[in-house]
Amino acid sequence: MTDTAIRVADFATVTTPIGPFTTMVDADGAVIASGWTGDPTTLTGQIHATLRPSELRQRDSLGAVTKAVIDYHAGDLTAIDAIPVRQQSGEFLVHAWEVLRKVPAGEPITYTEFAGLSGRPAATRAAAMACARNSAALFVPCHRVLRIGGALGGFRWGLEAKTWLLAHEK
Repeated sequence: MTDTAIRVADFATVTTPIGPFTTMVDADGAVIASGWTGDPTTLTGQIHATLRPSELRQRDSLGAVTKAVIDYHAGDLTAIDAIPVRQQSGEFLVHAWEVLRKVPAGEPITYTEFAGLSGRPAATRAAAMACARNSAALFVPCHRVLRIGGALGGFRWGLEAKTWLLAHEK
């Protein structure tokens, strides 16, 4: 694919208890971006340049992906687990995002624990960066990472959303 090729991504927005949630998928149906927003253009800046779409196409539903979002918010906390995700960055971040997908709902970890699980126990800041650069919120559950002592830390979609998600997963 050349730099001038058109990359089309489909997106759909659903209503959730904490606001609109938009999911964006590539041509293969893998999630490339998602978050609690009704504006898909707020998601594209987080997508790695090699995956970033040049055109967005709205859909009423993305099939299994949209169903997983609805089912998760309705209480099926594992509904998101099998949905494919595609993110690109350096080796550590890609690995860290894969590790995040294995953190069980209801069992949050600290940034220090996340760094250790990611193979770099001294790299707490790098682990925090993996959360900050995650473009596929919910599907890569960075909301499950807390500061030592249980403080929430940050969350792109707001601490109110993070609080709701953690309570929902208890």
